[in-house]
Amino acid sequence: MKRHRLFVKLAVLAGVMLVVYLWPASAGAEENMLMMATTTSTDNTGLLDYLAPKFKEATGIELKWTATGTGKALKLGENCDVDILMVHAPPAEKKFVADGFGTDRREIMYNDFVIIGPESDAADIKGKSIKDAFTILKTKQAVFASRGDNSGTHKKELSLWKAAGLPVPEKESWYIQTGQGMLATINIAAERNGYTMTDRGTYIKYEDNLKGNPPLKILVEGDAVLLNQYSVIAIDQKHCSQAKYDTAKQLIEWITGPEAQQLIKEFKLLGKPLFTPNAKM
Repeated sequence: MKRHRLFVKLAVLAGVMLVVYLWPASAGAEENMLMMATTTSTDNTGLLDYLAPKFKEATGIELKWTATGTGKALKLGENCDVDILMVHAPPAEKKFVADGFGTDRREIMYNDFVIIGPESDAADIKGKSIKDAFTILKTKQAVFASRGDNSGTHKKELSLWKAAGLPVPEKESWYIQTGQGMLATINIAAERNGYTMTDRGTYIKYEDNLKGNPPLKILVEGDAVLLNQYSVIAIDQKHCSQAKYDTAKQLIEWITGPEAQQLIKEFKLLGKPLFTPNAKM
């Protein structure tokens, strides 16, 4: 009996020692990990897969992320599920900061939105202004695939319908709300021989996936209103006490610094840049 009790005590002691031994290592690993919510375009294009190893090499911090629409990413930040955001809907981002959920918003890069559609362009919108293109699409009831997911791209699209003086055609049969990411929405538009709006970076990735010869082509581009700005925002510890602000700040400083800005500039597919760096250093 005594030997049995001694064995039990030794086993308990060994378990306690193992927990004490492992806890600091586990805590250290957790401290060197940063969780980010981001838009699908930074993930779909491969940009984050390209930048994350460079960031870890420079700082020792492992960057993990969940890719979703900007609206959902902002909600993840508000709910304290992540430490930092990389998103592209400036009005919503500024409100997020003003409401006390985020801090240290910094612009990092941009590309632009484009309208793509079949090369045959039955609606005849090629070369038109964005206002005229949307008016024609509505008049001709051309199939249009919308993200329909409160993403940055979706928010921008809704604002463009309104800027054209048109109601959002969300109840029209020709207007398809996919509720999916950008690449999936492009593929749905292609299947229906229709049109959609995408950021240029994701379009180039789509083009690259199809060896430079995709069925959907860029038809409308170049309007100043189509600028697509990306920013990073740290989650405010005053709102989320467990948010890793110091770790998030390291990503902000790195991605707005010269090394990362040059990496973004050099990130290309088919010889085309997907994003243009524009952080103020």
